[in-house]
Amino acid sequence: MSQLLSCCYSLLSPEASLLGLPDFPVDSLPAAVKLMEKLPGLSPYEILYRLYPYNSFLSREGKQSVEGLLATFNLQTVKKNISTSIQHVIPNSQDHSAQVRMNYNNQQQQFQVECGIGERAPSVANFIQTTYQEQLLAQLLQSHLIGDFCIIGPRGCGKSATVKTLAALLNYQIEPIVLYQDMTSRDLLQQRSTLPNGDTIWQNSPLVTAALEGKMAVLDGIHRIHPSTLSTIYRLVHDRELQLHDGRRLVRCDRFDEYKTRHSLSEQQLYDSGLLRIHPAFRIVALAEPPSEGNRAGQWLTAEILSLFLFHEMRPLALHEEIHIVKSLYGEVGKSLASVMELAHKLRASEDPTLQSLAGSLSTRQLLRIARRMAVYAADSPAAAIQQACLSRFLPSLARQALDTVLIDAGISAATQTSDSTSKVCEVQDNVVRIGNTTAPRYQTSASSKVPDVLFFDVPQHVSTLEWLLQDFSLGEHLLLVGNQGVGKNKLADRLLQLLNRPREYIQLHRDTTVQTLTLQPTVRDGVVKYEDSPLVQAVKYGHVLIVDEADKAPTHVTCILKTLVESGEMILSDGRRLVPRSDPRVHSNSPSIIPIHPEFRMIILANRPGFPFLGNDFFGALGDLFSCHAVDNPSPESELSLLEQYGPNVPGKVIVKLVKAFSELRNMADRGLVQYPYSTREVVNIVKHLQEFPNESLASAVRNVFDFDSYSKEVQEILVQTLHKYGIPIGADPSNVNLAKE
Repeated sequence: MSQLLSCCYSLLSPEASLLGLPDFPVDSLPAAVKLMEKLPGLSPYEILYRLYPYNSFLSREGKQSVEGLLATFNLQTVKKNISTSIQHVIPNSQDHSAQVRMNYNNQQQQFQVECGIGERAPSVANFIQTTYQEQLLAQLLQSHLIGDFCIIGPRGCGKSATVKTLAALLNYQIEPIVLYQDMTSRDLLQQRSTLPNGDTIWQNSPLVTAALEGKMAVLDGIHRIHPSTLSTIYRLVHDRELQLHDGRRLVRCDRFDEYKTRHSLSEQQLYDSGLLRIHPAFRIVALAEPPSEGNRAGQWLTAEILSLFLFHEMRPLALHEEIHIVKSLYGEVGKSLASVMELAHKLRASEDPTLQSLAGSLSTRQLLRIARRMAVYAADSPAAAIQQACLSRFLPSLARQALDTVLIDAGISAATQTSDSTSKVCEVQDNVVRIGNTTAPRYQTSASSKVPDVLFFDVPQHVSTLEWLLQDFSLGEHLLLVGNQGVGKNKLADRLLQLLNRPREYIQLHRDTTVQTLTLQPTVRDGVVKYEDSPLVQAVKYGHVLIVDEADKAPTHVTCILKTLVESGEMILSDGRRLVPRSDPRVHSNSPSIIPIHPEFRMIILANRPGFPFLGNDFFGALGDLFSCHAVDNPSPESELSLLEQYGPNVPGKVIVKLVKAFSELRNMADRGLVQYPYSTREVVNIVKHLQEFPNESLASAVRNVFDFDSYSKEVQEILVQTLHKYGIPIGADPSNVNLAKE
């Protein structure tokens, strides 16, 4: 204890503050002493590191300073490989406690922790435990003995799955709360809601509900929320007290019982007076990504937040651990999958920040998705899987070159797309859909009016994309289609659902979309505003496919609420109702506030590429690894030629060839930054449809429908005219222009 206190006050000294070190959380020292008392086998360094995880938030110089200071007090700063195994966890539902016995560094540890009040939750599906995760679970159980804790780890490394496993061990019901940047204290504690008669009331947030009912509140994304908003829960963490907006107050269970005894009041009388009891089993678990080095805005781990939790770092799984998980789930690891996994670890270990950013797209979650796919569809090439996961088509040129170089160094050949038009067809026979070499049963539905009916011409590139989409859809994945405007994302999604006979719900997002409008939509009936289920809720209820269009237009904090729906099958609606998996025990309660998720429910998200010229939010960056991602590009010249010939059978072939060549060059110029707008297939299709309908109209007049908007910029107009003249399209023609003489 004296070593710990000496280190603590050294880190609080003026010399330490001159080095720019955040203050050591003195408020957490009682928790550290409790840990030392209950678990004497823990080393002082390990306890200190849970209070002050300096490797997560300090630069190299800062780490060296702290380690030098610890060495002064003879604290061992190298973490030893300590063998830890949980021998048993026996929950007792009567007194809400669980007996835990574990072997920690060859020492028997036995202690009692709080446990949940729910039934024994089913273990997490497809969760394969490794030695590292078992050690982490044991450490989390130790911290759970003392209070709230925070897990810091990169995206997709298994934080949520580990917390679910811990909750299942201790009979806890999880209350998932996704935090976002623009969240206010109202969103965190209580929100205004309207009753059917028009009265407005305060409605408890999931965090307050968890405190009252003894659940485990999982604050997902504590690194995103603004510090001033998070400050509203400081008192809840430190003192287990909370003042609500409606005037009521939550107090710790022992203080509540003391009030009850001292004033000889019943529990109901205290409740009526506005005093609410926090359940003793209530726990807060925070999940966060590591602070970004060198970026002051990304440095969320401040002295105030350090005082809130005990911290645990979760590293990405090692290669042998991921191979063990894949083998357990999907059988032997093939050569293609092994090369993908090795490359992912090469990116994670790289010192180059560009390659490190790409590693985020190949997280453990994404690697498991690739493994599941390759186990069923063995023909996938490793290069195609990697490029699809990283959306390499829309990476900045520098990152794309870096990825290509790493692929070549690893001996992974670039993916080649087959363009044989006869090799792949779309057909429906005997209620079986066949696209290329992939088949799937056709869905039987009574909601046939909601099945899309779309005019679609099969071209080789689109059929190949549809086959990829069908494969992922059959595996139960939610899909994310990213591409420029007008390349056919909606058409492809509608065609897939048309072939599968799947009913569709459609929702289009925009910059003013809120969490409320995503889950409820107001309508006026008989002069009264009524709230009806949004397309999202209807799709969840009836097992339809939800198409979320323009997902990049909505603020990221709004689309972030889809995370819990996709990841854990749970989501809280703005009116207090809750979407839960069909296997959840709460489904059997027949409560109107519980909506089971239909097993056939799927989401297809459509988004424009991030960055210029669409300037949307980076949906892929925020939630990309939760979905099976597909880059949708303009068709190749051969496919586009075939498509336009089907749209305009009476348009001369020479004219179509001119348009295809001209638009192909304009798109290349857009990629190089010479023109701003990436002219898409939608524009050239509209020109051909116009010429098919009005054959006597000149080509120059028809193309003006697309290019007139650019006439306001002289530089862009000059580039366009020059390019179009090169292929014999006489827009803005001048008698003195010799380029068009041969035409």
